Amino acid sequence: MADKLMEKIVSFSKRRGFIFLSSEIYGGFGSCYDFGPLGVELKNNIKKAWWDEMTKKRENIVGLDASILMNPKVWQASGHLTAGFADELVECKKCHHRFRKDFLKNKKCPDCGSELTKPRKFNLMMKTFVGPIEDEAAVTYLRAETCQGIYTNFKNVLQSMRQKLPFGIAQIGKAFRNEINPKDFIYRTREFEQMEMQWFCHPKEAPKFFDYWKRERINWYLNLGIKKENLRAKEVPKNELPHYAKRALDIEYKFPFGWKEIEGIHNRGDWDLSNHSRHSGEDLKYYEDEPVFAKAPAGKKYFPYIIETSAGADRSLFAFLCDAYQEIKGGRTKTTKAVKEIEVLLNLHKSLAPIKVAVLPLVRNKPKVVKKAKQVYQILKPLFMCQYDEVGSIGRKYRRQDEIGTVFCLTIDFESLENDDVTVRDRNTMKQERVKIKDLIPFLREKLES
Repeated sequence: MADKLMEKIVSFSKRRGFIFLSSEIYGGFGSCYDFGPLGVELKNNIKKAWWDEMTKKRENIVGLDASILMNPKVWQASGHLTAGFADELVECKKCHHRFRKDFLKNKKCPDCGSELTKPRKFNLMMKTFVGPIEDEAAVTYLRAETCQGIYTNFKNVLQSMRQKLPFGIAQIGKAFRNEINPKDFIYRTREFEQMEMQWFCHPKEAPKFFDYWKRERINWYLNLGIKKENLRAKEVPKNELPHYAKRALDIEYKFPFGWKEIEGIHNRGDWDLSNHSRHSGEDLKYYEDEPVFAKAPAGKKYFPYIIETSAGADRSLFAFLCDAYQEIKGGRTKTTKAVKEIEVLLNLHKSLAPIKVAVLPLVRNKPKVVKKAKQVYQILKPLFMCQYDEVGSIGRKYRRQDEIGTVFCLTIDFESLENDDVTVRDRNTMKQERVKIKDLIPFLREKLES
């Protein structure tokens, strides 16, 4: 059943313009995907919802957009060029297919059943060269995570923005990992986008802020429509903690293929700032000229602790897509002659829906109705993400819009020509009401922003 749901979502994503296989006309390329017209809108809406939550709604979090290419010394200091940032790789002695050791359930090749080699370490960093000569002096790396750019800019942000602890730095950006076994559609890929916030605080306040950000981040998903039963927080056991973490927690979503992490909350201690300070020779300690809490002595100098919230934009999109996808037996729309046995409804939160408003002429063979519909479309298009559709019966048009999660459908009919109004249909309730064209903009704004 889960496999069938996964197949349906993958097929739906391509058919309705959400996600395409990258370089598909050439057979694709290594688990890389392109976000189509609706997918890019959904992803942008998710990133905007996260960015607004982190920066607009808070006084002490600022933004950053760090470079993808960095001095290779950054990755030496962060531990990414050591064995700590590596997977154990095994290879089949017969078919030579390679697998991550932790993905295997037995000691035989899952493809041909032959014997496997002994595990060896495989670094996940993607190497590239800068300049005309490809030698060791020109080696650099595509960043494996976005947070290192935040740590190396800690002092710049602290001074330029006159920040005091506690404060945060937020960033959205691409990261790259040379995954051995990318799988599960867009869940595990070699190129992905992260939404990360690094919260700098006094060491004694770190436990309090860890719990605070755990609650905040879980509530963010719930407030955007993720079903409570499909979300859970899982504490990472001490013996499985990453080398940089004093405590870690995974926010997991129940995908068709099982519970998987979509965001991590980490108490990174002072590991990052102290290591970058030691490797670079730059003093990254925080000078506390005033107490931030009662027991902190004024004038103390120390490395702040970091509470990290690290979410995957692609994984979040996948979770929102899975959670919103519904198949309704018998169909919801009864106005068409040929009602299908199953209708698809994408019940996305209104702030995430790729298309907010669809403008639909009741019929396409009446020039006056079509002209009026196009006028309404032109009025609304600069203000809302709109779609115009005049093909097929009104029932079929409703079904197409329901399938992509459009929040409101506006139908222009013969009555619209006389009264200068439209029928507004709500996606979820299917309730319809007549609204004057002159009142559409404030009406839709109130509905979409409330």
